[in-house]
Amino acid sequence: IVVCVTRAATLTGPSLPASLLRTRALQASGTRTFSIDYSHDRFLKDGAPFQYISGSVHYFRIPRAYWKDRLLKMYMTGLNAAQVYVPWNFHETIQGVYNFTGDRDLEHFLDLANRTGLFVILRPGPYICAEWEMGGLPAWLLQKPNIMVRTADPDYLQAVNDWLAVLLPKVKPWLYGNGGNILSVQVENEYGSYFACDYNYMRHLRALFRYFLGDDTILFTTDGNTNREMTCGTLQGLYATIDFGTDTNASVAFDRQRRFEPRGPLVNSEFYTGWLDHWGEQHAHVDTEKVSNMLGEMLSMGASVNMYMFEGGTNFGYWNGAYRSVVTSYDYNAPLSEAGDPTDKLLAIREVIKKFRDIPLGPMPPATPKFAYGFVAMKKVGIATLLDTISPQGPVKSQHLLTFEEMKQYYGYMLYRTKLPRMVSDPTPLISPLNGIHDRAYISINGMYLGFLERDTQLVINVTGQEGDQMDVLVENMGRVNFGSKINDFKGLVSNLILGGDVLTDWQIYSLDIDGTIAGGWPHSGVKQHQPGMMSNSTEGPAFYMGMLEPTGFAWDTFLKLRGWTKGQVWINGVNLGRYWPQRGPQQTLYVPGPLLSSSQPNNITVLELEGAPVDTRVVFLDRAQLDSTMGTS
Repeated sequence: IVVCVTRAATLTGPSLPASLLRTRALQASGTRTFSIDYSHDRFLKDGAPFQYISGSVHYFRIPRAYWKDRLLKMYMTGLNAAQVYVPWNFHETIQGVYNFTGDRDLEHFLDLANRTGLFVILRPGPYICAEWEMGGLPAWLLQKPNIMVRTADPDYLQAVNDWLAVLLPKVKPWLYGNGGNILSVQVENEYGSYFACDYNYMRHLRALFRYFLGDDTILFTTDGNTNREMTCGTLQGLYATIDFGTDTNASVAFDRQRRFEPRGPLVNSEFYTGWLDHWGEQHAHVDTEKVSNMLGEMLSMGASVNMYMFEGGTNFGYWNGAYRSVVTSYDYNAPLSEAGDPTDKLLAIREVIKKFRDIPLGPMPPATPKFAYGFVAMKKVGIATLLDTISPQGPVKSQHLLTFEEMKQYYGYMLYRTKLPRMVSDPTPLISPLNGIHDRAYISINGMYLGFLERDTQLVINVTGQEGDQMDVLVENMGRVNFGSKINDFKGLVSNLILGGDVLTDWQIYSLDIDGTIAGGWPHSGVKQHQPGMMSNSTEGPAFYMGMLEPTGFAWDTFLKLRGWTKGQVWINGVNLGRYWPQRGPQQTLYVPGPLLSSSQPNNITVLELEGAPVDTRVVFLDRAQLDSTMGTS
């Protein structure tokens, strides 16, 4: 039995990329097909046996200027496909507002892959995991506090319907049968690991994908190597694939796939070349020899394999996911480093692939140039009107606490302000008894920093003060849970703060548009700095610092190190590089892509330090990453 994709080119027009139009012109005399040959347990491309050797690459973790470079390095390694997630929240951050431009231009990425010679295995979710904020689900879903995501909940399904009605028509012209380079499309993502096990939800998705992409498109699922995951994650009409890494016996894992998909090609959709890092743990490492040996073993079995990751990239801004918060670097110990540089692991993988297919002639493209720009002095920003600057709309007044989601601020930071209800002369515990700090809260009384509260680990701090003293609680969203049953991860102060025996009320709650303000040029322009009486000399507690990296005539990649700083966020030329936390580790440097820098104008650096800056407030730009440190504590 051969189930075949058969679709003549039917969509042409001036809006289609030139590479797609050329492909369609070449196929005018025939029909392109990609199919599953169940009789011989293989894929067929245009009727001939086909085995894909793929690598995962995330366009949303790589600057657009480097997409072509990374794809070319994958192609020159010998890969014939790239596996690509699509994060819903990256394209619809605000409900009903869709962004497919710039670093979000999915179709441009697909076109570059096509021009490079790479097929695509597309994974459009709607949930993707990927150690990405809320697994790619938009946080605005949580405005309905009882919503059951990843189920047949009507509110969730309506939002999914609206999203896929925008996304999938963009994808359809890129299907292989339509002249594009997408061979297959995943439905949901590792659904068997989710507690709900809702087959009605999966049936609904199957119907949506079929409606928009047609009956001939190969739709598939991916699940972990357990019976429970494969049982809940698979569905008739969706080809069942499996994922596993070097700690698994490949034959045993593929035997499990066979129990759920008795005929058809063997597929490992996520063969782990490395692993992710959490704050406070050591940098992950997966042995190169184990990766290359198992890759060779699977390819010799005729399996199609996708390596997760081939390049990890970076969790810029606030996009990192969490169960425990994931670090800014998504280097993943992958064959291409966070900065896109070939590693020994890549060269070993290339040698394995040579045994199974012809690889392109010519040298591997070199690493992008790096430069150590050296030290930059940072000065504290002192202005009396800071809140007016970053929260021009002013506070929302509420007797009770409101979450980020209720305030419709989904990422970053918010400020909660109230007054002490009585004299607190002796140290008195300020406590979040229901673990309601999501995720870190920086406490100040009358501008004097006292310390922090932290979800799961630090739920109480002692406070003293006078009745009526102003208490500020700056709350940091450290990234929403991206995996498991706790994905409805509300942020902010999500339950009462209690001082002694008093529940604190009468709050002023400020949404903080820090990113928009810095992108607009603040604090480097439009503000007189260091005016008398406007700045504390203390380096403790939340504060902004500013500096400038002078132009050098070139703009090369570099790595920013904040030696002696504690924890915070960095922006360069208005772009949010992500979080730093060298005390907690393991990551010690932040990747700064060259395209973010100016070769001819001063480069603005802004730091939000949350706990305490060092006496020497310089930062330093290095020519290499430091991702592996001895674990520290905050």
